[in-house]
Amino acid sequence: MTEYTEEEKRIVAYLRESVSCGERYFRAKNIAEAIGLSAKQVGARLPTLAEKSDEVDIEKWGRARSTTWRVTPS
Repeated sequence: MTEYTEEEKRIVAYLRESVSCGERYFRAKNIAEAIGLSAKQVGARLPTLAEKSDEVDIEKWGRARSTTWRVTPS
C-alpha cells in the first residue's frame, strides 16, 4: 500500500470520489477549493501523486493559464 501524507490523502480521496463514474478533468485551484488547501499545495503534489497513486490514474493533460489534469479510476 502506498504511503501518503495527510494532504495527499485528502487529494486522492477527493479525486477517487469525483471520478467514481468515469474520467474527469481538474485544475489544482478547483481541487484546492473543494478540500480546503491552497492551489499551490495541490499543484505541487499532483505530479507526485500521478506517479505513486494506485487508486486513480492522474495524467497531465493540458496547459493554458494553469495545468489541467485528467483523472480516471484505476
